[in-house]
Amino acid sequence: ARKYNSQALEADALHFSTDIWSSAVVLLGLIGVRLAAVLPAYRSLLEKADSVAALAVAAIVVFVSLRLGGRTIRGLIDTAPTGLRERIKESVERLPGVSDFHNVRVRTSGPYLFVDVHVLLDGAQTLHAAHALTEVIEETIQQLAPNADVTVHPEPGPPAA
Repeated sequence: ARKYNSQALEADALHFSTDIWSSAVVLLGLIGVRLAAVLPAYRSLLEKADSVAALAVAAIVVFVSLRLGGRTIRGLIDTAPTGLRERIKESVERLPGVSDFHNVRVRTSGPYLFVDVHVLLDGAQTLHAAHALTEVIEETIQQLAPNADVTVHPEPGPPAA
């Protein structure tokens, strides 16, 4: 699930782990009830072990559901990794030849990360030079977000001083 950033695989893994934890808690509850017959001094406490186990299972299911639901909602609204937009902006603005960096959009879609940026470059430079600079910008962003699909939109600005 982590390797492919797959919510479906994560849900399946959480379902499996929830089953294991729930089964373990139920087993402890049943053992507690069984011990009530053997340990009469603790009977009033141990007879409630099954009910306590049921509440623990419910708490586990609610916790896991809320956690997975939160991740699913973040995935549905294309939430980007926290702070990535700012790190990209700081790195690209330091590059020579970039006079402005704006309209930065970072989003995920399933296991994929997409980065779209607009840069203001020297409008008097050749297309070849502008393209070479956009390649440097893409590489800079790829260092911060490996395997991201990066689109750089160059815009002509005033000639460099």
